[in-house]
Amino acid sequence: MDPVRSRRHRPALFAVTLAVSVPLVVLTTWPQAFGAQTAPVVAQVIAFRVPLAIALLAIALVISIVAVVRRRWSVAAALAIAVAVAAVINGGVVLARGGGPEGASGNLTVVAWNTQGGAASPSAIARLVQETGAEIVSLPETDADAAAEAVRMLAERGVRMSTDTTYGGTGYSPIPTSILIAGELGEYRVDAEAGSTPGLPSAVWRPVSGEGPTIVAAHPMPPLPGSLDQWRQGLRWIADRCDAPDVIVAGDLNATVDHLSGTGPALVGGCADAASAVGAAAIGTWPTRAPAWLAAPIDHVLVGPAWSVRGFDVVVSFDDAGSDHRPVVAELERR
Repeated sequence: MDPVRSRRHRPALFAVTLAVSVPLVVLTTWPQAFGAQTAPVVAQVIAFRVPLAIALLAIALVISIVAVVRRRWSVAAALAIAVAVAAVINGGVVLARGGGPEGASGNLTVVAWNTQGGAASPSAIARLVQETGAEIVSLPETDADAAAEAVRMLAERGVRMSTDTTYGGTGYSPIPTSILIAGELGEYRVDAEAGSTPGLPSAVWRPVSGEGPTIVAAHPMPPLPGSLDQWRQGLRWIADRCDAPDVIVAGDLNATVDHLSGTGPALVGGCADAASAVGAAAIGTWPTRAPAWLAAPIDHVLVGPAWSVRGFDVVVSFDDAGSDHRPVVAELERR
């Protein structure tokens, strides 16, 4: 091709490449625009926004170097700009979601901690309850024996709590979910009709007296290639449980706020995310081997409109307790 003619085409190629790159930018920054936040690959990648931003920035740098070395300005420069924009937007989303502050105390403290199949000991659970003053503790991957031992240890220290464990719709799961509830909240029972998330057990507990919050301890399947449908069904189940003003959902949801969005009038059905409410939604909870600013924020406390969020914290002081998840603590107050 004539070099002069080629140069004339460069602005057009640049513009076309930039335009074609726009959907890719949106998909890697705000997949909710396409309803793609739970799609394969996108669901896994968007969970780690900080690593994604770093990777995109590195790719933009490599493309820029190629553009300089090979003088492929039209296409390469447009791609470099698009990828760099995606990196910047991801970084902006992380900053907007916030890394704190912890906030003030409330009159109800809710904790969620996936203990990784009992890797975190009952003594660690008891210590967490004491240090946080928790009245509700959701414990995915914690069996009945471990939960009962934690309750026994707490009783020896003057902290009275009850415990219950759900094994899912089949009545048995090798990865059960337990809950601890403070004695002053009264007696609670499982609502068997509410069912469970598929694959991994979740349950709804309601106060026997009819007075008190509805508590949901949730643990949907992770978004692995072979369990994406169950994961999506689990998120839908959680959204459907957010149908009452006083509901509180706590657990390892295997989802960030990106995955949870678009299921109702609030973030998840009728529920808001406690971390988002106080600007702490960018603090990562999994895995503990990654620093909190780099990890994925997949453990949550969700609340119905009857609750205001006074504070939220991701507890990093338990990183050596055995679990690959960090505990989260929400401070709530009735409106």
